[in-house]
Amino acid sequence: MSTKSMTVSDLAHASKVNASAVRFYDKHGLITGERTSGNQRRFGEEDACRIKVIRVAQRVGMSVVEISELLTGLPQEPSPTDWAVVGTRLRAAAQERIDELNHALDDLTGPVQLCEVSSAVS
Repeated sequence: MSTKSMTVSDLAHASKVNASAVRFYDKHGLITGERTSGNQRRFGEEDACRIKVIRVAQRVGMSVVEISELLTGLPQEPSPTDWAVVGTRLRAAAQERIDELNHALDDLTGPVQLCEVSSAVS
């Protein structure tokens, strides 16, 4: 069982993000800190891994809501199998976005000029 002993600053350093990003992810429920008696947040090592996954999902173009859905059902202390499932879902989302972008490129480079007005319109 993991202990939640990392401060916001510790987690930010371990995850290579700003402390404000840690607070943002915590505020939006993407990671979950525990409060000390002094009302300071503490996080575990699993939260650093979650942030790494969140950052990849953001680079793919996923919104906070989509990332939350991606992480839904993930236990507080995920196993390698749990992470593999998340990885598969993230790869599928990335591929879907690539396909959408390729379709947009096809629209831009196809035989019909973008915003071409047909001569049949009078």
